[in-house]
Amino acid sequence: MGYSKSDKAETHARILNVAAKRFRELGLEGIGVADVMKEAGVTVGGFYKHFDSRDELVVEALATAFQDLDRWEESTETLTNALNSYLTEEHRDTPGAGCALGALLGDMSRASRSAKAVYTARLKRTLAYSTGLVPQNGKSDRRARAILTISAMLGAINLSRAVSDPKLSREILQRTRDELLSLNK
Repeated sequence: MGYSKSDKAETHARILNVAAKRFRELGLEGIGVADVMKEAGVTVGGFYKHFDSRDELVVEALATAFQDLDRWEESTETLTNALNSYLTEEHRDTPGAGCALGALLGDMSRASRSAKAVYTARLKRTLAYSTGLVPQNGKSDRRARAILTISAMLGAINLSRAVSDPKLSREILQRTRDELLSLNK
């Protein structure tokens, strides 16, 4: 007995949700197809009923992970709100539910061309969104300040995750947030 199209779509979505979370937590090479499928409750043999390749899974999982960023951007109306919600210990400690731009930053230099294309398109979208949040001032270009702000945010969240000293980790988040707020007044 076969599965209906809706069953297949539901299973496909479940696989993507697991992969999107685990890739953010463990990196693109940190978890294999077999583990993703097992956690999604699907046999490894069923993988090719859903994807032509591992790369296709990565690309679709990136798009799924970026949906969380869509929701975050939709609910964040000011640069102050963005900085205060992004550069937090809670975000640092939950990469699986956090920003895929930050969580997968280190992986993208080694990713496939198709994965980089999805990442690049998302970064461009986030840059356009962020440029709109940067306040006008006569001193500098809003897009340039948005690029600086995004770069600092992604760098700070990754540095805060990389260090073993909790006090330093907290300081990286707080000082980056405070400096970005002062630059964008």
